[in-house]
Amino acid sequence: MPRNDVTFPSAGGTCAGWLYEPADAVGTPGPVIVMAHGLAGVKEMRLDAFADRFAAAGYRCLVFDYRHFGASSGEPRQLLDIGSQLDDWRAAIAYARTLDDVDPERVVIWGTSFGGGHVIHTAARDHRIAAVIAQCPFTDGLASSMAIPPVTSATVTALAVRDLIGARLGRTPIMVPSYGAPGSTALMTAPDSAPGVEALMPPGADIRSDVAARFALDIIRYFPGHDAGRVSCPIHFAVCENDTVAPTRATLRHAAKAPKGEIRIQRGGHFDIYVGDDFETNVAQQLAFLAEHVPAGD
Repeated sequence: MPRNDVTFPSAGGTCAGWLYEPADAVGTPGPVIVMAHGLAGVKEMRLDAFADRFAAAGYRCLVFDYRHFGASSGEPRQLLDIGSQLDDWRAAIAYARTLDDVDPERVVIWGTSFGGGHVIHTAARDHRIAAVIAQCPFTDGLASSMAIPPVTSATVTALAVRDLIGARLGRTPIMVPSYGAPGSTALMTAPDSAPGVEALMPPGADIRSDVAARFALDIIRYFPGHDAGRVSCPIHFAVCENDTVAPTRATLRHAAKAPKGEIRIQRGGHFDIYVGDDFETNVAQQLAFLAEHVPAGD
């Protein structure tokens, strides 16, 4: 689908994104879907596949990279700071509400994995949001931390402490891979992590997959699932039945608190719903949710 490169300000920096126009735009204000990725992810990692389908169904889409990642500004690179990413979500929503032919009261937010937690947190505080799609969402820091093997967790934590101390002394960040093979030192080491992430990469792409290690100290303290009960708009949870990154049981427990929640169990693991037949099933359910709650032509 046709798209334009855009930028918008966020907390003194700049977020870069793509703006998709619907295939059959009629020149009247309509909804917009604001979209962003998960842990160390950038928009080129299959977010275009979802935005293409949404735009074909009549929705404008704003797909953006967080600061410090992808085409967005921010130094040091690959710094994953939860507060900063939540600021970027607020900035993206504010920007989307100013776009031509957008109804500012029909903003949908779509997040996947770590971004799926961000959209729960954000919608619980911005009650103008019309609807939410939280895909394989990170909801529970304790549950996700417990899914990491103890030896790996100890090694990553040691790196995180060194990186945090180094940051306070003005040193270059110590990096840790966001994914790796079982037994390696990385944030995600389940058997499906490496092939799953690599399946999202465009052919020939040179996309960094490491992050500043200090982020590992923040994972266990982030519980966006606790906000699910405060999300007043309709929210679609796409939950993977064998999720090794955002454990399924914890996600379902939190999702059940949403007053207008819709839970759809997806087969497979955390990365399966981005590609192939599982993607087709997943995106069809999301389009049905959008058509019911925020119809493009209404």
